[in-house]
Amino acid sequence: MTLRDSFNLAYRTVRSNTLRTGITVAIIAFGIMALIGIITAIQAMNEGLRNSFSTMGANGFTISYKERFRFNDGNDDEGSDKKKKAKKSNLDKYIQLREAESFKEKLQYPALVSISLDGFSSYEVHYNDKKTNPNVRMKGGDENYLAVNGFTIETGRNLTPADVQSGRNVCLLGSDVAVKLFGQFKDKAVDKFVNVDGKPYRVIGVLKAKGSSALLRADNVVITSYNNVRATGMGGNSFLIGVLVNDLSQVNGAVNEATSVFRSVRKLLPTDADNFVIEKSDKLATTFISLLGSIQAAAAAIGLITLIGAAIGLMNIMLVSVNERTREVGLIKALGGKRKNIRQQFLFESVIISLLGALFGIVLGVAVGNVFAALLKAGFAIPWAWVIAGIIICSCVGLLAGIWPAVKASRLNPITALRYE
Repeated sequence: MTLRDSFNLAYRTVRSNTLRTGITVAIIAFGIMALIGIITAIQAMNEGLRNSFSTMGANGFTISYKERFRFNDGNDDEGSDKKKKAKKSNLDKYIQLREAESFKEKLQYPALVSISLDGFSSYEVHYNDKKTNPNVRMKGGDENYLAVNGFTIETGRNLTPADVQSGRNVCLLGSDVAVKLFGQFKDKAVDKFVNVDGKPYRVIGVLKAKGSSALLRADNVVITSYNNVRATGMGGNSFLIGVLVNDLSQVNGAVNEATSVFRSVRKLLPTDADNFVIEKSDKLATTFISLLGSIQAAAAAIGLITLIGAAIGLMNIMLVSVNERTREVGLIKALGGKRKNIRQQFLFESVIISLLGALFGIVLGVAVGNVFAALLKAGFAIPWAWVIAGIIICSCVGLLAGIWPAVKASRLNPITALRYE
């Protein structure tokens, strides 16, 4: 009896026991689906978060009066907490417009500088009888705001220094807002008047879709000048400064230069601590993604626990199969089959069932993970490393679950087995 004969016999046995095979495959598939699905969603979210939060690209940074986003990573000790509290007491001085404009004028480093002012909250935008959901963000910027923050004009024009200086009611619509109000004819939005918080704004441009996640809707925005946001009372108290350099290698030099210039603008003494914060554009994405690592570890644990349960179930089913096929084992031995042939057959059966579970589980996991990622607008991803790992794990599960039943079947006495004839 050759190895091929053992495999063919195992394959026919698996096909003939449809219900038993289906249940076992389903158990393994759900374990792999849980593992691959969650990891696929997390990987897609990682890429989406990097694209969404790194709005200026890796070669940009912002200057604000305090940290805009902070997550506790659990690594703070008592000493560092005291230092941060002491530093935080200094981070309570808003960045005034004169300071932001003075910085923009004095920075001599080859970089693009933008001044912006965020709106207080989200708004509902109207055009004739159409309106958006009340979650559109208002941003006030200058002529450099689009370039520094990674926006591109699809139709119309950018803000001009005259628009910024006068603070007149003109705006650019994000792609989502334009589609909501003007449908597929969003290019016709230019020169139309939309209503934001009861105030009419003339649309001077529509932005290209930037891509966004559910956590950061970059295209669900209306951009006007910071002087307009300030004059209409829709903005906050502190301005934000964005800096974009031409090359990633220039970022550290630009940060050092910006720190020196802004300390001078703030009139800080050499012994004074900084009362502002410089954050690189990818900081939030890196911080947030590091937190997703714990979720990924939990997903792996859930998947492995499920697979352990599946392995136990597969072993029990194979042991039952040994008892049911005692006569078959006796016939094979009576016809000259050896112990290794019996072991091979049962191991093949176990591995085939396990790999079928892996196949269905991987397909379902990738599909479920990407459906979830699509709902969050996080893009498409296939975790190839985990797909390969899933196949290897399931092969091991099949082997481990089949060893004892295979050994038990191979030890059957052919004369005793034939008694079941």
